[in-house]
Amino acid sequence: MRAWQVHEPGEPVAALRLEDVEDPVPGPGRILVRVLAAAVNFPDALLCRGQYQLKPPLPFTPGLEVCGEVIGAGEGVTTPAVGERVVGLSALPHGAFAERTLMEADSALPAPAALDDTAAAAFYISYQTGWFGLHRRAALQPGETLLVHAAAGGVGSAAVQLGKAAGATVIGVVGGPEKAGLARRLGADVVVDRHREDFADVALEVTAGRGADVVYDPVGGSAYSGSARCMAFEGRIVVVGFASGVVPRPNLSRALLGNYTILGLHWGLYARRSRPEVLRAHRELTALADRGVVTPLLGERLRLPDVADGLQRLADGTTAGRAVMLPD
Repeated sequence: MRAWQVHEPGEPVAALRLEDVEDPVPGPGRILVRVLAAAVNFPDALLCRGQYQLKPPLPFTPGLEVCGEVIGAGEGVTTPAVGERVVGLSALPHGAFAERTLMEADSALPAPAALDDTAAAAFYISYQTGWFGLHRRAALQPGETLLVHAAAGGVGSAAVQLGKAAGATVIGVVGGPEKAGLARRLGADVVVDRHREDFADVALEVTAGRGADVVYDPVGGSAYSGSARCMAFEGRIVVVGFASGVVPRPNLSRALLGNYTILGLHWGLYARRSRPEVLRAHRELTALADRGVVTPLLGERLRLPDVADGLQRLADGTTAGRAVMLPD
């Protein structure tokens, strides 16, 4: 089969090689999956660079998130059955930027029937992360104000939709007019182009000085420091990631005087340690997808040979929505 391989860490365009490799063999508890579509995520770029918290042995195939058809199973696996369409995480070092991949059988979830392969591939991580960030960590309430950074990106766009579904007023922060248009289409009540306006000033203005109850921040850097200037009393900042490349150093004195809370969110820990909650979230998210309330914001459709260039564009911050690879 064809698969992208990383032999030495580096930028995606330099580190990735498209090669012919043997099909992976599912061991006990694993399933072999024909890749129908694979989402392209920022952590895939970090994997290529050797900067992700998981460091699979070299060479490895990146591609964390997949929608696929079960075509084989290892010892002890009875579900999901061969022929089922599933979504979830690939089992590194056999990632999803390939024609076939492996998954842990007990982590594979039914693909939402309302979503085609492309949308289903982009559904799992972003919406699970949003659900846990907004509901489990921040306890977002109807009528509250939610400020979402990178609102036209993969993770941020899911948070905008989930915030609206929860009854919040959503402020979407984006970079550029094209992304501003996408955030409006997603349903953001107020959209701020950070290249033209100070988002903290806008948040204070539209809330009559009260500030944002919840901030969803997958960016870090100046996005975090600006958010600290516009927090409501007993507000919550959910730290989701550092796509800017800058890990902020919180001013704890400001947090104390502002009486707001800083919440870390590493969704992968829930996937490993709180399986019942992940299943519950998937049921609720699937119901929202069935009703058309949430739909992944899709960007580029990539063919397998295009993955390295597409992942590099995502790493460089020039993409909008979720890029998805279709291997055929």
